[in-house]
Amino acid sequence: MAEISQYAYRVEPQEVDFTLRATLASLGSAVLNTAGVDAHGKGFGVDVLNADNHSWVLSRMALEIDARPRQYTDYTVGTWISDYGRVLSTRNFTLTDAARHEFGRAVTQWAMIDLSTRSAVDLSWVGREHEDAVVPVPPPTDKPRKIRSVTPTQRAERRVVYSDIDFNRHVNTMRYIEMMLDMLPVELLTREAPVRLDIHFLRECRFGQTLSIGCEEHAGGALFEISGDGETAAVRAGIEWR
Repeated sequence: MAEISQYAYRVEPQEVDFTLRATLASLGSAVLNTAGVDAHGKGFGVDVLNADNHSWVLSRMALEIDARPRQYTDYTVGTWISDYGRVLSTRNFTLTDAARHEFGRAVTQWAMIDLSTRSAVDLSWVGREHEDAVVPVPPPTDKPRKIRSVTPTQRAERRVVYSDIDFNRHVNTMRYIEMMLDMLPVELLTREAPVRLDIHFLRECRFGQTLSIGCEEHAGGALFEISGDGETAAVRAGIEWR
């Protein structure tokens, strides 16, 4: 029976803000990097999928951080797949410190796309061929929540440049998160309080597009909507400090 896989990390200086604690984006990056490393080790990573002109793309993510670890803190990311569906696969994460205290968790849902058509493909074969990778442990928190509408109170524009693009040739998840968080007051971003981020991807944004980032700020958090070149929403997200 498959078990939860564990990967070691340390909060490096380039991953902290001026409070000397890890940024939300750097912790999210560790989560997504862990997903790629674990999938590669189990035989269904991007390298294998690319041979058939397919790739994994993140569809939804929920990330909860109870307290941001300080610079040079060692921590562990545990990950496991709890289910495969025809369209989405659910991969889960826990973040624990050296004393084995859990300070964060995440639930992600992944789709597989055809790199030529950029459309989703049936990933049932992954479930059949890698059934032994499923761990019978439920997600550590609620699955990602859908944000159905956003009424922006402020907007910003940003052109997609080379450094925004990942190996799938679309905007990197952490770039989206950084764009959104940059809309908020620094006093809110540096609060020492538990935080939850939900993000939902509706369509891709590509190199050269001009993005419109809308922010609807409210007490203790905000909702966001990003669209490209005047099209309908590509990304919606919500963040809440508790």
